[in-house]
Order: sequence, then C-alpha cells, then structure tokens
Amino acid sequence: MQSSPINWYMTAPQTCPYLEGREMQTVLVDPAVSLEDHHYGQLLARGFRRSGQFVYRHQCPRCNACVPVRVPVHAFRPNRAQRRCLRRNADLDARLVTRPDLDEHVQLLRRYLRSRHPGGGMEDTTRTDYAGMLSDRNCGVLLIEFRRGPTLLAVAVTDHTPQGLSAMYTFFDPDLPERSLGTFAILHQIEEARSRGLPHLYLGYWIPGSGRMGYKTRFQPVEGLIGGGWQRLDPG
Repeated sequence: MQSSPINWYMTAPQTCPYLEGREMQTVLVDPAVSLEDHHYGQLLARGFRRSGQFVYRHQCPRCNACVPVRVPVHAFRPNRAQRRCLRRNADLDARLVTRPDLDEHVQLLRRYLRSRHPGGGMEDTTRTDYAGMLSDRNCGVLLIEFRRGPTLLAVAVTDHTPQGLSAMYTFFDPDLPERSLGTFAILHQIEEARSRGLPHLYLGYWIPGSGRMGYKTRFQPVEGLIGGGWQRLDPG
C-alpha cells in the first residue's frame, strides 16, 4: 500500500462489534479521493468494502477473524433450500431503479433495523442518512427493488465494478420470515452478476463461528481472502 498515491487512514482502536473482548481497527481510503469503478474493484479484491462514502478494510493488530468473502458466480449452483427460496418468491418483481421513492425506502429500512438490529443506533435513520448510504464514490450503484404488486418488500444496494458486484446493504420486510428475503436478494444479485458477465459477487465479511454471518458460506462455492489469497471455504 505504501506505493499507492491514495492516502490511507487508520482509525483508533474501538470495541469490536462482532467478538466480545476484542478491539477493532480499520484502514480507510481517503474520503476526498475520487475512486474510479475499476480502482474500487481492485480494492474489493484486496478485502475492502464500502459503507456510504467510506471504503474500508478491517486491520486489527491482534486479530484476523474477519474474512472477506465472495461467490464465483459462474460456478454457483443453488442448494435445495435456496431453490425453495426461489420458488417461494417467484411472485416478486425485481427491478433496477434510478429514481427511488426515498421516503418509502426509509420507512422499510427503519422497520428492518428496529426488528433485526435494535439498539444499534440506526433505527431512526433519516432520508438524508439513507441518501448518504447510496453515495457511490464515483462507482456504479445498482438499486434493486423487490415488490409484490405495488408493495415494497426488499431493497438491495449493490456496487458495480468491472471485477464484480458487491452486496453493500440489503433490507427487507421483517414480518415475512417465511420468504427468506435476505437469501432471495443474494440469489438475485448472483444472477445479476452472471447476466452481466462479471466473475464475482462480494458479500463483505464472514467470521467463523458467528451465527449472524454463517449464512454467507451457504452460497457454494464461496471463497475467502486468507493470507493474501482467495481460498475455497467449506459450508458453515
């Protein structure tokens, strides 16, 4: 990284939100830098991720539990449970939108956060907060809505680069657990990447033994960035 013209910043240690008793540090790309989509794609392949205007990678001094993961989409085949999920949601209409109803999205996002992540500090996300989440750092952003008739059930915010898609954030109706809408959104993004001729869908971080991240290794084959190289991971 020392030879790069991009400035990098290291955050101060803070309490890890994933593993009790550990500290987390994060490398940030200078927020003032305008990233082209291929540069961001190269960063994805090196374990970085985007959250709003921030492109970052966890780099903790005494821990390497967070493993960036991606699905090689052309090799992916849905398992039995995922095929059932596809059938259950066959009545949904998935569409790419460029002018979303932000108020409608925020209403659904708040319901999702209050149900799935209570006490996380984001339950009162505003329209401005959400618009910031969609900030693309000059990278292409795909906004995918999933509707049943006129009713919005889920939204997937997906970054587009020449190296692949990145599932940046997904939220959905928390009162429909039987639909497994989070799984359905990932399956759709895998197909979206495949249809565009892109090699990978990046799923962010996975931590072995973490119940809330275990779903990521169910999309087989899946690869993890371990020791500087991408390796096949077994189902979790």
